[in-house]
Amino acid sequence: MAHLRLGDIAPDFKAKTTEGDIQFHDWLGDSWGVLFSHPADFTPVCTTELGRTAKLKAQFEERNVKVLALSVDPLGDHIEWVKDINDTQNTTVNFPIIADEDRKVAELYDMIHPNASEKATVRSVFVIGPDKKIKLTLTYPPSTGRNFDELIRVIDSLQLTAHHQLATPADWKEGEDVVIAPSVSNEEAEKRFPGYKTIRPYLRTTQPPKK
Repeated sequence: MAHLRLGDIAPDFKAKTTEGDIQFHDWLGDSWGVLFSHPADFTPVCTTELGRTAKLKAQFEERNVKVLALSVDPLGDHIEWVKDINDTQNTTVNFPIIADEDRKVAELYDMIHPNASEKATVRSVFVIGPDKKIKLTLTYPPSTGRNFDELIRVIDSLQLTAHHQLATPADWKEGEDVVIAPSVSNEEAEKRFPGYKTIRPYLRTTQPPKK
């Protein structure tokens, strides 16, 4: 069983999904990816999460992000569950859900935590970059629904900082001031981020670059 860390290459795999068979790396292509797991089909918290994900399709697409869900239940159950999600959450599920009956993907991504459950996957989230490297991992308990606004916020931060020597401060949201990395000299900062503010020598802020 793998113990994946930030910066590791996300393991590739072939899987059956509600939208056909996929080879993960090929399916991802040049996009960012969100892979998130669910303990089982027809569970209340996960039903709301998948509905929320479907409603965020446009926001994910704006950010060049593909979403892929996983549960260890069989494909037939997934298809029936999707009907319930669409009905109860007033949406249409518009992304694939992996049927991981043999737990192959769950084990590749260390989604089985014996202390939590011998059989069910924990509710993990992986954000994966176009370079196929893991950029973020989150694990939630079964009783707490994921915060998808936070997931979007983190993706915005990851995409910004992937292309610039910048970081985002606590509670940062898209459009707010960002922090200049300590590796950037003051001279370089003046050229790249004219008008930046120095709060402390190690704490310099600037407006985010325009997209």
